[in-house]
Amino acid sequence: MAENLNLFTSTQVVIKDALNKLGYDEGMYELLKEPLRMLEVRIPIKLDDGKVKVYTGYRAQHNDAVGPTKGGVRFHPQVTEDEMKALSMWMTLKCGIVDLPYGGAKGGIICDPRQMSMGEVERLSRGYVRAISQIVGPSKDIPAPDVFTNSQIMAWMMDEYSRIDEFNSPGFITGKPIVLGGSQGRERATAQGVTICVEEAAKKRGLVMKDLRIVIQGFGNAGSFLAKFMSDTGAKVIGISDAYGALHDPNGLDIDYLLDRRDSFGTVTTLFENTITNKELLELDCDILVPAAIENQITAENAHKIRASIVVEAANGPTTSEATKILTDRGILLVPDVLASAGGVTVSYFEWVQNNQGYYWSEEEVNEKLYKKMVNAFENIYTVATTRNIDMRLAAYMVGVRKTAEAARFRGWV
Repeated sequence: MAENLNLFTSTQVVIKDALNKLGYDEGMYELLKEPLRMLEVRIPIKLDDGKVKVYTGYRAQHNDAVGPTKGGVRFHPQVTEDEMKALSMWMTLKCGIVDLPYGGAKGGIICDPRQMSMGEVERLSRGYVRAISQIVGPSKDIPAPDVFTNSQIMAWMMDEYSRIDEFNSPGFITGKPIVLGGSQGRERATAQGVTICVEEAAKKRGLVMKDLRIVIQGFGNAGSFLAKFMSDTGAKVIGISDAYGALHDPNGLDIDYLLDRRDSFGTVTTLFENTITNKELLELDCDILVPAAIENQITAENAHKIRASIVVEAANGPTTSEATKILTDRGILLVPDVLASAGGVTVSYFEWVQNNQGYYWSEEEVNEKLYKKMVNAFENIYTVATTRNIDMRLAAYMVGVRKTAEAARFRGWV
């Protein structure tokens, strides 16, 4: 609980900092420091053994001054109200950074889907939609997949909403299967966005992709796709890790071989004897380090030992604020999570647009549009950081919060 509270309060601190730098007064901070709406729901579900269990769920809608809110739904035993608030604020920032007509939202249910049957997960998914149906919809708030949720769960949720609405509503939710109005390229979008950020950061430092040595912490959805994209560009991926350890080869790992061998949870290091620790992996000599696992990996304790010239955050919050300062002072270019991982919400936006117009794009079109959005966002944030002489994280927060602040001002809210 303390960590989630910490996430909420630390998000508030950076938003305040960004608003101050942009010249907004206390009134704007008061508006943006908490979600406009926070719904807590109770969802009774009949389990397979005939017993009834009541689950608690949340939906936080941070701000809808720009347009409908957007954000994932996670099923996890550690979901808390404060975590939902903080993550909805992060979504507002991400949408502002890639210039989408959305505010941020986040939802979650306190449960462990790994301990539930498919039937129980389906009943819970549908129950959640019934519970929040009055405040969501294609022009109100558009959910998406998050931790322990996937395209199947999105399909059940869309079906339930369409029944309530008495109208087929594919635009109510994104991250759906292709046959139900999902978008080409959605599954790989987050890793694709990180790849674009790696390429742009390398250009800023005069580095050529095929000469690079890259270390990726994490081999789940984002990390594994990213390793594949990087090795396809000709770069050497010299280190990867999972929850059990890390692999290192200064001559480059055989990524295709590792992808074939990993299990559904992204585990592969247990098959090898000569492993190193995650701590050792982060301190390897490399050109680019990509933390793509969990939060608080680069801290004041190890930031002095990081030997990469560029750090690109694919995970949420992998670098603490103290470590951010240390890395920046050492001249390391840090590409923050709110920018680097914005590929997922960008392609979710493309999916919603396609649903609304009933016309679907090819994967090439999706990738081309994603590339343009991510490059523009990177350039914008890099320019703010260099002209104002601040780190890219604060620059990203300034770019991210500005759109919502402007929209609220024009509406006359503050």
